[in-house]
Amino acid sequence: MVTITDIAKACGVSRATVSKALNGAPDIAPTTAERIRDRAKELGYLPNATARALKVGRSYNIGVLFSDATGGGISHEYFSQILESVKRESERLGYDITFIGKDLGAMQMDYYEHAKYRNCDGVVIASADFTDPVIARLVNSEIPTVTLDYTFDSRTSILSDNVRGMEALVRFVYERGHRKLAFIHGESTSVTQKRIASFKKTCASLGISVPAEYIRPAVFHDPRSSGLATRALLELPERPTCIFYPDDLSFLGGMSELERHGISIPKDMSVVGYDGIPLSQILRPRLTTYRQGAARMGSEAARLLIEQIEHPDTWLPQSITVEGELLEGSTVQTIG
Repeated sequence: MVTITDIAKACGVSRATVSKALNGAPDIAPTTAERIRDRAKELGYLPNATARALKVGRSYNIGVLFSDATGGGISHEYFSQILESVKRESERLGYDITFIGKDLGAMQMDYYEHAKYRNCDGVVIASADFTDPVIARLVNSEIPTVTLDYTFDSRTSILSDNVRGMEALVRFVYERGHRKLAFIHGESTSVTQKRIASFKKTCASLGISVPAEYIRPAVFHDPRSSGLATRALLELPERPTCIFYPDDLSFLGGMSELERHGISIPKDMSVVGYDGIPLSQILRPRLTTYRQGAARMGSEAARLLIEQIEHPDTWLPQSITVEGELLEGSTVQTIG
């Protein structure tokens, strides 16, 4: 096994110089540092992560907490984009990632205990029940955290602009002549609350009255529940002309229900989704939706978490809102 001493001998420098060069210290001449790193690579040197952690007091390991009640997991395109960008940015900055759960084999532990067990320098909480006491324990601990789409006091959060996104969709549908708008929303979360409030506020500002029966509950990323909610809307004496779905995946349940009733999109019923996952733009007709800035959300979460880890004495919590964009698609019919 090649050691720092071997590299020092091969390069004719001290062990301290080799150590500084491999760790990117600024007081080593760039040409010298490059020569040492090249020689280390030629010799097949691999750094010892455990030794490095003991020396600098960090593991260079970030925990990622992802808990999805619907069971869709990271296979969902929106979350997979977020997590991929967390991984990419973390690795670019020299950190590995580890998924944090409640159980490890036969060992039962909460999220905080698992993060401590894995010696995580910090944790990105990408999806979770933020009202769960075990989440609060982790967030309120000494471990740095960044949350996505939820804000805790004195903690950094990365938020999708759900208010502006919903407003953009409502105004787009309004401009195409629709006044009977129905909204199938996800389960009760801060994201849902913001979207419902924005939907109602934008409708009110445009002079649109929304009957209570036009607002229907469902579950995020669950086509079955959105399909049932669609069926309930179709059974109303006066149907809406456009249905808003909680996300693009859930729309698939609505699409199946509309087809079952012989209703054509957008000729007989207009529809919009949310998230802007690639699948939405493959469907025909192409789904009108709002693309969230998933990639930027993930990279910002990783970047800010690592900044907090490496500069704890000067760190100030931040709340960053990431804008998205409306994808017009072709599922909203212009009506007179």
